[in-house]
Amino acid sequence: MLRRLIPRRSAVVAAVESKIARHLYGFDQRRGIHNRNKKAMEYVAKGWSAIKEVDRVIDYCELNDRRLIPLLRGAKENFELALEADNLNTHARFWLSKLHLKYHVPGACKAVGAALLVEAADMGNADAQYELGCRLRVENDHVQSDQQAFHYIENAVDQLHPGALYLLGIVYLTGDCVKQDMDSAIWCFHRASEKGHAGAAIAYGSLLLRGVQVPESLTKLNAVGVSPPKRSRKKSENMEMDPLEMAKEQFQVAARAGCDLGLKWLQRVEQEEKLVMSEEDNECASA
Repeated sequence: MLRRLIPRRSAVVAAVESKIARHLYGFDQRRGIHNRNKKAMEYVAKGWSAIKEVDRVIDYCELNDRRLIPLLRGAKENFELALEADNLNTHARFWLSKLHLKYHVPGACKAVGAALLVEAADMGNADAQYELGCRLRVENDHVQSDQQAFHYIENAVDQLHPGALYLLGIVYLTGDCVKQDMDSAIWCFHRASEKGHAGAAIAYGSLLLRGVQVPESLTKLNAVGVSPPKRSRKKSENMEMDPLEMAKEQFQVAARAGCDLGLKWLQRVEQEEKLVMSEEDNECASA
């Protein structure tokens, strides 16, 4: 009897041990991936800091200034190390492509930069998709790239990239490559403005001053998450909001982003408000 039970018990123990081993192996794999991602992002952070330092001083020196070479070389090495640690890191691939395409880094190659940019965009990096879409929107008689550019910009918009939202809003506003759609343009400007994009905020505010109606989809979007008793009141407030006040809010967004044009628009709106108030006071006095 014992001899019959022992093999069964050993088989059960072996099955449990095998299951535990598979679980631990999967855990080790996930931990290894996490460690590689963490190490890669550390390299990306170092490279990004070096690029930001270059951007801070590049306006005050020549593009090929020798003093920038150590920073650029360090950034390039860090991004390459990030790809060695994690070849699927799209951030490292995107920033390395920018080094090759934009900066005078030793060993820069436009072809390598273009290939890295396409790879990062195809792997789903929103910044790369926006950058590639912008670069494809060039006038070239030998290359029909408008549809490709629109494809990458739309992919970046799906991830709510503010620059892509603004650019797509311009496309819908002008009817370039697509049918003109004012509601879609307003939606794009609105979402980009929410993320602090100065150009989108100015475009949105300017359209509001021209009397363009805010689409119903945005008013419904603003009402999402509001309790039922307050939802109708919130919607009515949005519908009755003064376009001048809404435009003023957009120009404030642009001003907070450091855009001088936003400040100029704010001054102009304030002057208009003072003019309207003075006219109302004169009417009341004459009455």
